[in-house]
Amino acid sequence: MTPLITGANRGIGLGLLQLYAERGLAPIGTARTEDPPRVEGARWMPLDVTDPKAQRGLVESLGDAALDLLVCNAGAFLDRNQTPDDGYPPEMWAQMFATNVTGVFLTVQAMLPLLNRSDRPRIAIISSQMASDERAPGGSYIYRASKAAALNLGRNLAADLKPRGIAVGIYHPGWVRTDMGGEGGDISADEAAEGLAARFEALSLETTGCFETWDGRPHPY
Repeated sequence: MTPLITGANRGIGLGLLQLYAERGLAPIGTARTEDPPRVEGARWMPLDVTDPKAQRGLVESLGDAALDLLVCNAGAFLDRNQTPDDGYPPEMWAQMFATNVTGVFLTVQAMLPLLNRSDRPRIAIISSQMASDERAPGGSYIYRASKAAALNLGRNLAADLKPRGIAVGIYHPGWVRTDMGGEGGDISADEAAEGLAARFEALSLETTGCFETWDGRPHPY
């Protein structure tokens, strides 16, 4: 199996990259940074998920490779502590949607030729419990809206890609102790990676379109 993970230079993405490298799967990690952490057994490729030209460059660099698992993990969470009175500037909406939604679609679109070469192609979209319409405690409007859009995108991609044999799953990674999740998180990045990897392995055409937690529970929409 050949996995490719976007935003793999830290947090959950790095945890997944390290896990797959330890399993000898020669994973590919992407990042915007020019100096990603060294992970033995993994390969790094530069990618800004919001840039179509960078997406095309990555595909060209991968040549005739077959991609078995695409993990759309790259994300931005910039609207903590914003208030509805004078916060949430338009530029912040544009930047976060470009990464969290458009970036996911552009990555999937670019990688389809490589996924088509796989015998068991799967796409995993990292969303969040903050995407759920049933859980709306307020705040972080842009992040919640963008992750809800990513969830909707994943569900519709699942419908369109199922006839092609490509399964799509959407996942809440847990409240993880990372730069994004903060030190108060419930689980470590390694625990999240282990659980998510098990979910990705279980993903099939029978379960395509699922929205699940890192530990395998169906998540309310």
